[in-house]
Amino acid sequence: MVFTIGSMRELRQQRTGGRPGARTGARRWTRAAACTTVAEYTGLCGWAVVPGARAARGGGACSCGAADCKEPGAHPLPFADEVPAGATLEQAAQAWARVPGAAVLLPTGRSFDVLDVAESAGHRALVRLERMGLRLGPVLLTPTGRAQFFVAPGAAAALPHLLYRMGWDDAELDLRCLGAGDHVTAPPSDLSGLGPVRWLREPLLDSAAHPPEARLLLGTLAYVCHRDRSYA
Repeated sequence: MVFTIGSMRELRQQRTGGRPGARTGARRWTRAAACTTVAEYTGLCGWAVVPGARAARGGGACSCGAADCKEPGAHPLPFADEVPAGATLEQAAQAWARVPGAAVLLPTGRSFDVLDVAESAGHRALVRLERMGLRLGPVLLTPTGRAQFFVAPGAAAALPHLLYRMGWDDAELDLRCLGAGDHVTAPPSDLSGLGPVRWLREPLLDSAAHPPEARLLLGTLAYVCHRDRSYA
């Protein structure tokens, strides 16, 4: 299947006749939006989606029920099945309807890894990268003040070597990479009950399944992180 250039937001507007705000009730619309978005992630972006636990608003107890949960509202539900990458829109929507209220988690280390930096650094780096004309992948913003850049899988394992080659291995950078075994929370979910996760740069149908190599972004991200630390 071939997709044209465009964002998932544009695709939704086409399906609803250009009325993205139309809804028949907040709760029903939220559930429908989650099912639709999960279907878009699996069927259009080629990402697996994992049902996740939720935490009470403000960062309360985790829905998993464990009193000593170390990641309240930010981990997979052990009893729920993953919706695999490539699931059709109908299959994904039906699967997600069976886990109402679950958080939308995307496993890293498969279709993509994630370079995680402070939000302020992420904004400045994104402006620089766009001016350079680089092909970019999606970028998330979390309510904890982090920007998460999607890059090709394998970046987490290669990060120390890449930083060494670029001369940033001795710098204390507020930069990490999420890879195999990690997850990121994706819209329309919130993160640990602290607030919604948002797209700083929405997935585009021509690049979501093929994010850029980390080395193309890493130099700019490292420089901006270092400058932020120097002027702190």
